[in-house]
Amino acid sequence: MAFSASTVASSVRFLSSFTSTPPRSVFASKCKYPISLNRILCNASSSTAKAISTVSVGDKLPENVSLSYFDASDEIQSVTVSELTKGKKAIFFAVPGAFTPTCSQKHLPGFIGKAGELISKGVDTIACVSVNDAFVMKAWKKDLKIDDDSKVMLLSDGNLEFTKALGVELDLTDKPVGLGIRSRRYALLADDGVVTVLNLEEGGAFNVSSAEDMLKSL
Repeated sequence: MAFSASTVASSVRFLSSFTSTPPRSVFASKCKYPISLNRILCNASSSTAKAISTVSVGDKLPENVSLSYFDASDEIQSVTVSELTKGKKAIFFAVPGAFTPTCSQKHLPGFIGKAGELISKGVDTIACVSVNDAFVMKAWKKDLKIDDDSKVMLLSDGNLEFTKALGVELDLTDKPVGLGIRSRRYALLADDGVVTVLNLEEGGAFNVSSAEDMLKSL
């Protein structure tokens, strides 16, 4: 297959942008991805997310949206947001993608490690949400050696129903690593389905949505 000179030149300029010195930003120091993922996820701005109406404190979470997961018997199950939040204090934290570095090394393990403290402060539900399908979430859970009796649920929002309802889509379809439409990273606390704390990151940055940040809010 032959490529035109203009196509090759455009490709070279695009790839070169990932090896140049990254711009300084409020979250650059905490992003530990390889440079290409660092630039794509950590430096993605809210304008990239293209959200028309983003969730805010005081909003009611969408009750009838379903999320899926594999139970201890290896059977796929679905649970509604209402079942997770009605009459409860619930934490939802979202990651841009299973198996990506910061999500695997810091964000999810942080909530696994702090789950006991969060529950001791009155939290009933702790759920990690990703737009990956339930099979990927199951494989990620196994890879991280998370026990079935873990207090943190790994939930699939494969059709982006929950993500879109919150207005936190992150559009990465024009990037070279095939990430498509993802979710911005966030952590929120809902009391009986009403958002009381919202720590929403710019794109995939990791500055305000850790388990430690949520503990400070309780």
